[in-house]
Amino acid sequence: MMDWTDRHCRYFLRQCAPHARLYTEMITTGALLHGDAGRHLAFDAAEHPLAAQLGGSEPDELAACARMVEAAGYDEVNLNIGCPSERVQRGAFGACLMAEPELVADCVRAMREAVSIPVTVKHRIGIDKVESYDFVAKFVSIVASGGCTTFIVHARNAVLTGLSRKETREIPPLRYEAVHRLKRDFPGLEFVVNGGLTDWAAIEAQLAAVDGVDGVVLERVHELLRPHRVRGGDHAAPREPPGALPEDDLVAFLPEVLDALAEAERFREARRADDRDRGAALEAGRLLSLHRARERGRRDNVTAPAPPATTRSGDADPRVPGPPPRGRRRRPGGEDGGRGNSHGDRPPPP
Repeated sequence: MMDWTDRHCRYFLRQCAPHARLYTEMITTGALLHGDAGRHLAFDAAEHPLAAQLGGSEPDELAACARMVEAAGYDEVNLNIGCPSERVQRGAFGACLMAEPELVADCVRAMREAVSIPVTVKHRIGIDKVESYDFVAKFVSIVASGGCTTFIVHARNAVLTGLSRKETREIPPLRYEAVHRLKRDFPGLEFVVNGGLTDWAAIEAQLAAVDGVDGVVLERVHELLRPHRVRGGDHAAPREPPGALPEDDLVAFLPEVLDALAEAERFREARRADDRDRGAALEAGRLLSLHRARERGRRDNVTAPAPPATTRSGDADPRVPGPPPRGRRRRPGGEDGGRGNSHGDRPPPP
């Protein structure tokens, strides 16, 4: 669950359900190949059994990330073909890949060849207005040819545009019968149902059906963090009446809480440092823009010589003196500068 099942949340859930399989948030291939893979894949040994969920559409990149997941000690690697987020679609992965089952099969095949742990696929039963059972049956058949034997099926269509993340989990109607039919038509494959299962009675109904599924995934369950609800869904442990966690479980969880708080403080400090750097960069940019504006203003204020004044007819206006004539400049006192000659204004000497 995005923004929920980080390693601290998973550690807490393990105190509530000792035997349930836990899943990470969806991790994109880019985050592992070009980001902090150690932080994304970190977990506590108490979280086992644990699966890492990947998002991507390039077989080679998914294979490389699957190797990283296995090397980190995970028990399963899951490929997300169920997220309808528009942001995810821009990365060309998630639920939009249901329209390209051959590519998904290639991705699964590459991952299976790269690792020895199970490779599973999570998907929807259709996309947008495509509600035909044949669509999802064809998808499962082709992806199974790539080596996938376990399908986690969210029993809703994925609406790829026009709905918020919350609405995509609520507005498309649930169709559990499509998942049950998949189990009938592909008895050699394992099908785990997901979507709308908020209490133990609903879980038992899915498992007890004649063509019941092989398991259930609880995701965004109402009041999920109430311990008796989660314990009730733990198949390997007897159900317990409503109540608080045992004191020993709370004491065991305390170090993880302290660790989470310390990590959150480190994250906040890093964000504050980023904000300071960003503020300094913005101020530097503002000053540079101001300096450039001033320089442009100085250049614009340098005026060119005014053109000569003219009348309406276009002739030079005699009332306005024009520029001095070009060539030899007249000296005071005559052409020869006052030395006098036969043509000057001074009489010749006697």
